[in-house]
Amino acid sequence: IRYAKRGRMRFASHRDIARAVERGIRRAKLPVAYSAGFSPHPKISYSGGAPTGAASEAEYLELSLTVRIDPDAARNRLDAALPDGIDVIEVADLATAAAPRLEASHWLVELPGVAEQEAARAVQAFLASAAVEVDRLTNNGIRRLDVRAGVVSLQADRRADAVGHHPYAILRMVVRHLTPAVRPDDILTGLRLVSGLELASPARVTRLAQGPLSADTGVPPVETCAAGTPGLGRRDPAQGQVKTVRTDVRDASEAYAAVPSAYEQLPRGAERPEEVGCAREPDERDRPNARNRATEQHRADEHAASGHAGSEHSLGSKHRAGRSDSAGGSGNCG
Repeated sequence: IRYAKRGRMRFASHRDIARAVERGIRRAKLPVAYSAGFSPHPKISYSGGAPTGAASEAEYLELSLTVRIDPDAARNRLDAALPDGIDVIEVADLATAAAPRLEASHWLVELPGVAEQEAARAVQAFLASAAVEVDRLTNNGIRRLDVRAGVVSLQADRRADAVGHHPYAILRMVVRHLTPAVRPDDILTGLRLVSGLELASPARVTRLAQGPLSADTGVPPVETCAAGTPGLGRRDPAQGQVKTVRTDVRDASEAYAAVPSAYEQLPRGAERPEEVGCAREPDERDRPNARNRATEQHRADEHAASGHAGSEHSLGSKHRAGRSDSAGGSGNCG
């Protein structure tokens, strides 16, 4: 599924987008497949989401369904169920369509308040550098990375012009998908380090395309794939969990009526017991609510400990009573 992130949704984080997509899938009543286990989750995988604050015309996700439906129908239903700013562009069935690799992204960066000549000088200085190292703050501390190694091409768009009597520059860049990922804001930081380029206002970043690098120019085209063939990377079927597929349904509406129990999602070799919340233990015994085994064991340990303490108290009382009797007897004898 190829979708766009536009307008105010550019400020939504990847996690917020993922939650909105899950709600949209439920509202569209798509027969999505769920993972197995006590907490089933919809089987959705995302391919390199755009950073927070960046718009995108080429975001991709892969969705597993329990039955095959028409891609155009799925696109219309999902697009109508998603909030404004998340627009579904095209949907393809990876069982029949080719899936090119996502190797690079084509970015458009607008720089309000920066003259086109100044942006061009910064681009020349950046491309002339063998390496441009920038520091990024991560959860594990400061991390230094070479952003020059990830840039395939970088140029100042000469079509940029003054907007409202203010200078205005546009940069177009193609960035490889590396680990760690090189983001457009890292490249802007590198431009500032090598040329002293200062931004008068925040840059507006938009991803135009994702796809394989072109053999001639090294630039992925804006339309990375043919119609109905989004640029999704095909995953090895041997990786990940086994897909949950229900073969006893007649149409998509029946497949959407998924039962909440994991027993119906993935048969475990035995029928569901009559008791609610019951599971089969390795010792072939039925124990209610198997997820609370640790709590039951903790309570049993506390009960055993309290019983042991009570026994020690009784023994201590008897020992003291014996000493008193012996002391009293000695007194009587005296």
